Amino acid sequence: MKTDDRVLVTGGAGFIGSHLCERLVAAGDEVLCVDNFFTGRRANVASLLGHPNFEIMRHDITCPLFVEVDRIFNLACPASPIHYQFDPVQTTKTSVHGAINMLGLAKRVRAKILQASTSEVYGDPEVHPQPEEYWGRVNPIGVRACYDEGKRCAETLFFDYYRQHNVAIKVIRIFNTYGPRMHPNDGRVVSNFIVQALQNQDITIYGRGEQTRSFCYVDDLIDGMLKMMDSDADLVGPINMGNPRELSIIQLAETVLSLVGGRSKLVFKPLPKDDPKQRQPDISKAKSSLGWEPQVSLEDGLARTIDYFRRQICE
Repeated sequence: MKTDDRVLVTGGAGFIGSHLCERLVAAGDEVLCVDNFFTGRRANVASLLGHPNFEIMRHDITCPLFVEVDRIFNLACPASPIHYQFDPVQTTKTSVHGAINMLGLAKRVRAKILQASTSEVYGDPEVHPQPEEYWGRVNPIGVRACYDEGKRCAETLFFDYYRQHNVAIKVIRIFNTYGPRMHPNDGRVVSNFIVQALQNQDITIYGRGEQTRSFCYVDDLIDGMLKMMDSDADLVGPINMGNPRELSIIQLAETVLSLVGGRSKLVFKPLPKDDPKQRQPDISKAKSSLGWEPQVSLEDGLARTIDYFRRQICE
């Protein structure tokens, strides 16, 4: 990515957003980090506070924002079930009203805008692995719909602004991502397992643990996001971004336990409603169009994430 751009990152103090802000500042861009701090934390961007190329603003993107920027990364939205189900109406507003406001800004200032969509647009899939052409199987009135359908509607808005107003858009669909700065209480499986193992608590597995996921380390995802933003104008997406290595939840728990050690035992609880049985990205398009695929192994990525949480818990 070329340097000296004025870049807006919504949700910039969140887990993924903070890593993106660091990379952009390191590349020489002027970064405006916008966050309402519902799930984002100022500590995530502590290393950037005071940097001449970094500015942070408390703002909710369901309200319009008037700034001058060249590029926009729209990451704002709680992404874990615990957080997005806390206020489902606000979650939908963040995806839909937030998309309208950011697309309106992009249209006014002629900025290129990237939407951080999600693998949840595929719902509980009938096609495996999931290619971008698959339309998904989502329960529109379920407890997860505020996030799933909100993100689906955001994609609709992005492509309509692209077709109707010629806004320069990029859309990626992010599969399960993990790494340092995950919220310790966000209910996601990687952070849950690591925190429980470090504290010698029982490892909570929902259902029988046979459901599968694919886990991408955050540094790999940021590489893909930057490549997508910097790609040719005719590549708008959507593009899947995730690690195609598929494993069961029980396999993940056993891997975490082997890395952490300790005395934790596996305990089983009922599976949440509408929880997908399988999730694995087809990243053929990312490979062919961007030359991108994950480089960090699950074991290496988990070791780095465990080190992060160990420091947090011991402090």
